[in-house]
Amino acid sequence: MSKLTDVPKRILIGRALRSDRLGETLLPKRIALPVFASDPLSSVAYAPGEVLLVLSIAGVTAYHFSPWIAVAVVVLMFTVVASYRQNVHAYPSGGGDYEVANTNLGPKAGLTVASALLVDYVLTVAVSISSGIENLGSAIPFVVEHKVLCAIGVIVLLTLMNLRGVKESGSLFAIPTYIFVAGVFTMIAWGAFRGLVLDDTMRAPTADYVIKPEHQGLAGFALVFLLLRAFSSGCAALTGVEAISNGVPAFRKPKSKNAATTLAAMGLLAVTMFCGIIALAAATDVRMAENPAKDLIHNGVPLGPDYVQNPVISQVAEAVFGKGSFLFIILAAATALVLFLAANTAYNGFPLLGSILAQDRYLPRQLHTRGDRLAFSNGIVLLAGAAGLLVGIYGADSTRLIQLYIVGVFVSFTLSQTGMVRHWNRHLATEQDQAKRRHMIRSRAINAFGAFFTGLVLVVVLVTKFTHGAWVALLGMVIFYAVMTAIRKHYDRVAEEIAAPDGPSDDSVRPSRIHSVVLISKIHRPTLRALAYAKLMRSDSLEALSVNVDPEETKALRAEWERRGIDVPLKVLDSPYREITRPIIEYVKGLRKESPRDAVSVIIPEYVVGHWYEHLLHNQSALRLKGRLLFTPGIMVTSVPYQLQSSEAAKRRARRQQDWNAPGSVRRGPAQVRSKESSEPKG
Repeated sequence: MSKLTDVPKRILIGRALRSDRLGETLLPKRIALPVFASDPLSSVAYAPGEVLLVLSIAGVTAYHFSPWIAVAVVVLMFTVVASYRQNVHAYPSGGGDYEVANTNLGPKAGLTVASALLVDYVLTVAVSISSGIENLGSAIPFVVEHKVLCAIGVIVLLTLMNLRGVKESGSLFAIPTYIFVAGVFTMIAWGAFRGLVLDDTMRAPTADYVIKPEHQGLAGFALVFLLLRAFSSGCAALTGVEAISNGVPAFRKPKSKNAATTLAAMGLLAVTMFCGIIALAAATDVRMAENPAKDLIHNGVPLGPDYVQNPVISQVAEAVFGKGSFLFIILAAATALVLFLAANTAYNGFPLLGSILAQDRYLPRQLHTRGDRLAFSNGIVLLAGAAGLLVGIYGADSTRLIQLYIVGVFVSFTLSQTGMVRHWNRHLATEQDQAKRRHMIRSRAINAFGAFFTGLVLVVVLVTKFTHGAWVALLGMVIFYAVMTAIRKHYDRVAEEIAAPDGPSDDSVRPSRIHSVVLISKIHRPTLRALAYAKLMRSDSLEALSVNVDPEETKALRAEWERRGIDVPLKVLDSPYREITRPIIEYVKGLRKESPRDAVSVIIPEYVVGHWYEHLLHNQSALRLKGRLLFTPGIMVTSVPYQLQSSEAAKRRARRQQDWNAPGSVRRGPAQVRSKESSEPKG
């Protein structure tokens, strides 16, 4: 069975890595950037379009507000980046927003942030992959016709790539991410050169279209609300910024410095690309509409349902490079690919956060364990399952999924930066050095401004998107919060129950006597071995116990017992309904009831078989008995194994495979080395 499962596993994710090779999987800055920042970098492919879509509600005249909205997004981006640079230095353990909120605002705030981030990571995978599938589907009809299946296929592929390890997946993702960044910068530079130096006229394919406004002549509160909504849509460019603060442990040393440098580079790249695309969109007269079939008009006629509205970045690239040109095709391909790779930010953030939450006993402990390739495999698989479920429910429709987006990340932004304000207040109360105090006061001002800004965005997002699907994200946060609270209560209750007391207790008091019971069905080698083991224990009393299900078999058992002269009393329980488990349980409970201070040791002979299908044919009664006896206080259950020939064959197979890849070698080291070390004298 081990060979059947191990070979495909090694083919898919590679050879297991020893724990002492963890340092080799840590990331340099050039790899960490595409690994942790692919989400905010790729969001410039759709964030400018989201701004223009909202402004189009008031008509093309509202487009002149787009530079000011871009400035607001830039200010927010720099504020958040500056704040998170403080985070990675103050909290380098990788807890990120969760640790900041938990330490400074309390466990409830920390758990709220963790719930928001977990939901946002799942949505990042679902939205990014669904968007990438839709972009790919415009060129390949098969993908559109089977987009749910294709989206789940991409999730499976990304999952396998990440299971191979962070460093390997980062190396694979770095090339298309850097091609995308280089392509956008080339487009901005060439567009600026053509417009400012050559004085060329660049026109987007939609430049001649007229936008039919849904609400004309907006003013006052309605205009302010529209601008706030456009600003909140543009803030999609900030999703994934927090992943670097959560992933500090994955960086090479010095971890905090490298993470802060990567964060600054990501912010600078994202802001430059976002502003450049907004500027080129204005210069090339890009036109976007939420309902292009009705609201985009050409020569006085609506474009109709057959019209496909291309993203802003695609329209700008066509205007700058020319439709069908080499650079246009390269940028289009890199954009589609980087949208898939944007999900990798979540594949690195979710498992790391899950590991920290598991360590704090808010999630199952299995999420804290590294897999064969030193990645948090259980967290990766859990993320893939949740994202796949969401894609299936929403039909891989990015328009429906994106309504759920952004809420979680701005909850975490707001609480994290509020927590950092508390962090600086606490340190300012004790710090006497004036230079350090000035630095802390400046940092506190940055965090306070960030908390206000992100809080405002959060309110706008909730108001404008609640009925369109944001309530689902909030519901997901509530579910995560409730589940993690319940898990923590369970772990705390178990820890309290099993804690060793300082003084004497019932658990440390030696039983008055030990009464051993050997369960038998017939006399054979396993039975004789179990009886010999029971005699070796030197119990105060020893008896063999059988259940009378078939009178003829019971009569034969008694006769064989007497013929062999076995010096252990044989007790047979009657079972008129042919049950085996219940009579034994009732008999053992009766022994405990008669002498509560005695310990009852139940000894069960078992076969050890070598094939998985043989387990279905043996030991079923023993499994049921052990399952019931485990819930009976004062009862000790002992299995006495008897190895059949098939188990010896399985042992030889395992020995042959040992040199190739010993089971468990990741955590305990190869078996040969282990046995050698254990044989060496200590000291």
